[in-house]
Amino acid sequence: MSTSTTQAPAPAIARSDFDLNAWSGLRLSQVEQALQRWVTADVPLGESHGAPAQLVEAMRYAVLDGGKRLRPLLVLAGHEAVNPEAQSAHAQAAVRAACAVELIHAYSLVHDDMPCMDNDVLRRGKPTVHVQFGQASALLAGDALQALAFELLTPQDGSVPEQVQARLCALLARAAGSAGMAGGQAIDLASVGQPLSESQLRQMHEFKTGALLLASVMMGAQCGEPSPHALQALRTYGSAIGLAFQVVDDILDVVADSDTLGKTAGKDAHANKPTYVSLMGLQASQAYAQTLLGQALTALDHSMLEHTEALRALADMVVNRAY
Repeated sequence: MSTSTTQAPAPAIARSDFDLNAWSGLRLSQVEQALQRWVTADVPLGESHGAPAQLVEAMRYAVLDGGKRLRPLLVLAGHEAVNPEAQSAHAQAAVRAACAVELIHAYSLVHDDMPCMDNDVLRRGKPTVHVQFGQASALLAGDALQALAFELLTPQDGSVPEQVQARLCALLARAAGSAGMAGGQAIDLASVGQPLSESQLRQMHEFKTGALLLASVMMGAQCGEPSPHALQALRTYGSAIGLAFQVVDDILDVVADSDTLGKTAGKDAHANKPTYVSLMGLQASQAYAQTLLGQALTALDHSMLEHTEALRALADMVVNRAY
């Protein structure tokens, strides 16, 4: 993608009568209820034993009552764009996919915040998991959340077709692994104090943050029967939004305070980490975020999908967060 600082002309973001708050409120309620139900001591471990209560407490602390739930919303928006009148099996798969993506995201935050990585003490406006429960419990909670994500995608009751289960597991595994989120974190840790080119920085962010955001959109779409053309358009949209999210995160790390962010502000500069702001400057980074927004919305224009209002509004929200 070009790093041109010229702001791309953006297509219309959404229908004028589309209410993102109303749309997301209903779906967030559904996701929260599902997470409350599935992240419990009743999670089966083996044939006859539930999960240890202390472990589940740390898992629930990491997942519940916090975060914007952007990734689950992207799953559900991608699902609805492709399947506006989804059958019950498709809807069930989409809710499970939305929760699974959030569990992977939560596990990554638990591990990233630990002293061996980013060593952060604040997340979502409260102490990080290792501060609250200790490092060993935090490590195990992250491991268990990762495993639970794939358990949710593979129900044994026939509610999600096996071919859909396989597609969803493949997408999530690739986004979370060495060529995705984990690989991006490895690049990030190795890049502290090192000058990176724009292409190197982009690869780091596309792995660390963008891969899971892209997978969220694609998993939602794959809960139904998308056309190859729609899939390609959604892949372009998800790639642009995934990178834009991190560009804006880099901006917010400079211009916002810790109370606004819900995490420690200014930590990237303090840790001498490469960011888009350190590479391009603040104004150029802001312009680049708008360029990526234009690319995402143009992809939706070309998708031939009729119900992309939620995806459009979420893209605008990602890029035009307060800064």
